[in-house]
Amino acid sequence: MEISLKSREEIGYMREAGRILSACHQEIAKMIAPGITPLAIDGFVEEYLANHGASPEQKGYRGFPFATCASVNDTVCHGFPNDVPLSEGDVVTIDIVVNKDGWLADSGWSYGVGVLSKPLQKLMLRTEEALYAGIEQAVVGNSIGDIGHIIEKTAKRGRLGIVKPLVGHGIGRSLHELPDVPSHGKRGEGIRLIEGMVITIEPIFTLGSTGAVLWNDDGWSIQTADGTCGVQFEHTIAITKEGPLILTN
Repeated sequence: MEISLKSREEIGYMREAGRILSACHQEIAKMIAPGITPLAIDGFVEEYLANHGASPEQKGYRGFPFATCASVNDTVCHGFPNDVPLSEGDVVTIDIVVNKDGWLADSGWSYGVGVLSKPLQKLMLRTEEALYAGIEQAVVGNSIGDIGHIIEKTAKRGRLGIVKPLVGHGIGRSLHELPDVPSHGKRGEGIRLIEGMVITIEPIFTLGSTGAVLWNDDGWSIQTADGTCGVQFEHTIAITKEGPLILTN
């Protein structure tokens, strides 16, 4: 399979999906409070997308039954939304893929519920910092390794773990396209970035230093092996000659 390059027009279509996704996340941010359930958020997202002429790409993808992935505390990815109310001090990641007229945009974002502990505040801050540091490296001529290197450096500086098995990816008309975009790496290694590539950058950091994870019996949700919390921040990025273009803000 080859890397699919997008024209400016096609990137524009993905940008439309990304704007809907960004606006949806802004509404979710207003909803996050003790007592709300991930299942209620999931229902809101499905209705919101429908009202904006879009649909949740996750729903039905390889049998996934929900419009969102909702990952709470030590569940770091692909969590099933449930009816357990969020509590003060929790962290929850809501990951959404929007399909607008056959073009996709992907963004997961972590939210703190009420007042977070200082370690969780640091975890949130460093992971989001790593996302934007990675985006700065997403320029024509750089390598995938340049992105991963700066993300890994940010994690090490904060003495945080990286969930290495979970990576960013190409995206377009399909949810997972080439190339993979790991959150670790060495400068100058890997595929070179060229104009027209569209990728996701999505660091997942944990309070535990190893970042080791376990897959649950549901076949989807992934938890930290040591029980510590993890968070994720993700944008969809187009590689342009003018620099990285965030499609999901």
